[in-house]
Amino acid sequence: MAQELRGKPVADAISDNLVPRIDALKEHGVVPTLAILRVGEREDDLSYEHAAMKRCENLGIGVRNFVLPANCSQEELIAAVNEINQDDTIHGCLVFRPLPSHLDDEEVCETLLPSKDVDGITPGSIFGVFAHDPIGFPPCTAAACIEMLKHYGVALEGARVTVVGRSLVVGKPVAMMLQDENATVTMCHTRTQDLAAECKASDIVVVAAGHKGTVGAEAVRPGQVVIDVGINWCDEDQKMCGDVVYSEVEPIVDAVTPVPGGVGSVTTAILVKHVVEAAEQQ
Repeated sequence: MAQELRGKPVADAISDNLVPRIDALKEHGVVPTLAILRVGEREDDLSYEHAAMKRCENLGIGVRNFVLPANCSQEELIAAVNEINQDDTIHGCLVFRPLPSHLDDEEVCETLLPSKDVDGITPGSIFGVFAHDPIGFPPCTAAACIEMLKHYGVALEGARVTVVGRSLVVGKPVAMMLQDENATVTMCHTRTQDLAAECKASDIVVVAAGHKGTVGAEAVRPGQVVIDVGINWCDEDQKMCGDVVYSEVEPIVDAVTPVPGGVGSVTTAILVKHVVEAAEQQ
């Protein structure tokens, strides 16, 4: 039976470490504050917004909500981003994406200041991840993967890692961040030839393909650590599941993250950490 790498202990440890830093900022008259920019009423956006606001409230982080209707204009959206950029009492901004199809996502990412981009969506932040330069912040989910591995004492230096997924949200940035930890990384995706063999050859497998069932028993072996980043809905029972077939993988590998209760629960803690760091840098 594999060790279950649950996210709550990791998130709690991150939060505990932030408390004295938040107190120190407040002693200097600074309340770390997050702006949440949401367009429309998508259910998954609302769920994450609720979780982020709850964690901020528990830690004494300020929250400013900027909510626009789903049919808002590009001009209205950019005006909201500029308002956030110009407000010195706001230290970080979370923009919910994807945006409605009539809006230009790229312009939003280019307009937001990297110094306030606490979820790694701006070109400056992405460059910072790839160049190992402290510009902006990495995507929260990618950073959560690294925090999970470190918290549970998984050795990264010299480890062979397969990352399944090539998005700028998780796959590509987490591959760069793992290399910064001196891991040897192989990047794969759902069209990789013999994906199972690539996964099986590694010590650590990070699965962020966005498709349930991407990694099953045929792709793993004893001794491995598997990080499942996927969030999917299983058709048969409408329950959340990951990209990994947990029931097949868990009896084989040494450690695996559950879905739900794994990486996702660390993401909001990373978000708050980035807001605190942004406030300290300001």
